[in-house]
Amino acid sequence: MKLDGVTAIVTGGGSGLGEASAKALAAAGAKIAIFDLNEENAERVAGEVGGSAHACDVSDAAQTEAAMAAAREAQGAARVLINCAGIGVSARAVSRKGPLPLEQFTRVIEINLIGTFNAIRLAAADMLALDPLGDSGGRGVIINTASVAATEGQIGQPAYSASKGGVSAMTLPLAREFASNGIRVNTISPGLFRTPMMFTLPPEVQKALGDSVPFPSRLGTPEEYADLAVHICQNDMINGETIRLDGALRMAPK
Repeated sequence: MKLDGVTAIVTGGGSGLGEASAKALAAAGAKIAIFDLNEENAERVAGEVGGSAHACDVSDAAQTEAAMAAAREAQGAARVLINCAGIGVSARAVSRKGPLPLEQFTRVIEINLIGTFNAIRLAAADMLALDPLGDSGGRGVIINTASVAATEGQIGQPAYSASKGGVSAMTLPLAREFASNGIRVNTISPGLFRTPMMFTLPPEVQKALGDSVPFPSRLGTPEEYADLAVHICQNDMINGETIRLDGALRMAPK
């Protein structure tokens, strides 16, 4: 799909992987709608790319429906959805304090998995009403964000791994569902990247994590994620895939 003039929604677009994706899509000619829980960040990025900003908790159906409607009014119906909204919480199932409070596990699932599906169902409904583009007959592209933790979760990551595993698992059935209507669905599964979640760790820990990547032995950059997202949008044959972006990293148990 050619991105020039196409509307793209980026959830979690106010920082990290989402911010880089928004900027890369804008550089390719797309019109950008930023969805983010942090309204200030959303407005900052939207201002930089000439797009629109929409405060939104993707796990809230009503908020997301309202944001979709506002983005549609501002930019037109989206043909691209990049799902980057998410949280990372490290907590064992049973710690010295006792069992993990169930609401903490539930909240990660609500944002990372249900929030992703919520955005997909609404954006896909809009895409289905659009006319096909070009010789391929494509109507839209959806890109989700999983994690290598989906398959190699570490101790303390049961909620995060479950949420990202769910994102990866629903990629193929969704791609199959929408295939006859020309909507592609893919997922990027990043390894260790320079994101706001990573920046909460001490610098020496960040360096050690980067050194653990076989090659290149460093943390990935949001721009590298964004480059892959743009390529997926532009390459019509990539569909139903979960693509690892991890420098050959395989996570240790802890």
